[in-house]
Amino acid sequence: MNTADFVRSGHQDSFARDNLPPRESWPDLLLEEAGLDYPERLNAVTELLDRHVADGRGERIAIVSDHASWSYAELAEQVNRIANVLTRDLGLVPGNRVLLRAANTPMMVASYLAAIKAGGVVVATMPMLRAGELAYPIRKAQIALALCDHRLVDDLKAAQKQAPELTRIVTWGGGTQGDLEALVAQDGYELFEAADTARDDVCLIGFTSGTTGEPKGTMHFHQDLLAICDCYGARVLKASPEDRFIGSPPLAFTFGLGGLVLFPMRISAAMVLPDKVAPPDLITAIERHKASVCFTAPTAYRAMLDKLEGRDITSLRICVSAGENLPKATFDAWKTATDLPLMDGIGATEMLHIFIGAPREAIRPGSTGLPVPGYEARIVDAEGKEVPDGTPGRLAVRGPTGCRYLADARQGKYVEKGWNITGDTYLRDADGYFWYQARSDDMIISAGYNIAGPEVEACLLMHEAVAECGVVGAPCPDRGQIVKAYVVLRAGLRGDPALVKTLQEHVKAAIAPYKYPRAVEFVAALPKTPTGKLQRFALRQIARGEA
Repeated sequence: MNTADFVRSGHQDSFARDNLPPRESWPDLLLEEAGLDYPERLNAVTELLDRHVADGRGERIAIVSDHASWSYAELAEQVNRIANVLTRDLGLVPGNRVLLRAANTPMMVASYLAAIKAGGVVVATMPMLRAGELAYPIRKAQIALALCDHRLVDDLKAAQKQAPELTRIVTWGGGTQGDLEALVAQDGYELFEAADTARDDVCLIGFTSGTTGEPKGTMHFHQDLLAICDCYGARVLKASPEDRFIGSPPLAFTFGLGGLVLFPMRISAAMVLPDKVAPPDLITAIERHKASVCFTAPTAYRAMLDKLEGRDITSLRICVSAGENLPKATFDAWKTATDLPLMDGIGATEMLHIFIGAPREAIRPGSTGLPVPGYEARIVDAEGKEVPDGTPGRLAVRGPTGCRYLADARQGKYVEKGWNITGDTYLRDADGYFWYQARSDDMIISAGYNIAGPEVEACLLMHEAVAECGVVGAPCPDRGQIVKAYVVLRAGLRGDPALVKTLQEHVKAAIAPYKYPRAVEFVAALPKTPTGKLQRFALRQIARGEA
């Protein structure tokens, strides 16, 4: 793709294009180099859904839930009906933003696809967000319309008081006269012609999960939805149309959107959307629905380990881990228990999905992997110069997707000279494999030593007493910082000075002694984002306050 000029937009509401960052601040978009070629007029839903029906695959199963099963033809009709409701009854015009609020349900998927097919821009939100957290994206993206599961509407109504931009909420599942099910049942709504959008029209704004403070709105094009399927999905994941995809990340988290919806739909496979996706429930759903591809975070795989006895998850053949660093101890334990290697990967909301991760035949335990074909990655210093292999530095990446923040001055921090600077410290070995060290702001400098907090966390997690932990630098007048660990113990255990010493000696014995946590605090829970990621910035604030 030549990024010098926009393709003619299909949006009547120009908000999205008007609020893209200046073109000179974009990263390089390497579609041609990635071997990707999409037509100028492109609606992603036509490719992801309608193409399968047109080509005779309409009877294939698209969605399996605990209560229903939809074929691709049935999903296509539901999408058309919702798209007609959006445009005929609710006044949506191409370019309008649509907020979606629901768990991972068939109606959530259909609403997501319908909004895009109608030319809208989806802003999906986590079910766990509360009124104040919902008001922020509503104001930032100037959203007037929301579709919401009736069980989650109270916080959304409360958000309206803080964000009057939201003028209309339509719920589903409540059985009321004006709900979405009643509207979609109207005669003549079963067909809908996709909006004539451009390949570089924005179709979703994904808000970051807030691991480093105020969320940022990341803007993604129709072509981006296909690019992640045609790069990571086709060249690394290598799933089959006969696979059934399952996982725990919400669809508002782009890890979940890609892994649970886009990747299966690109190849006419099935997605499994159970009601509950906590680790024990995920095991039950895998067993019940014979799921074969799983997307979830390392903490979930670790939590499932103790619950596998007597369960049949032999249908699984591909397990993808992302969202946070995968400790080697978790990789080894999962491999021992299931004989399946975890496919580690690093992605970012800014990049839409995974850009480094090895295919199953090329995994090196402990390494994140190799650049996804179509992407380039390198390690750079503070000035942006590439450093020698084996030297820790900042991870820089570019490819067919990239960061474009919604009206945000932080664009200039994330993108440097055409490269996306992810905020992670990595090193690359002589074979081209990338090894995670820390988030760049998670590096602890103590008495002149650089200590990666996640490395200490991984070591602590190897101790049988530790269920979860977070490690950050705490201020120290003598050493600058000390390593401090916040530890959640396994059920039935009690923290005391003897256990502190035991954990400290455990770390000293396993990794360089200077990395051991000089302070250990036992806590009931760790601060996390709605996607389940540890909020180390919150722990750092706590540590500073305690000091």
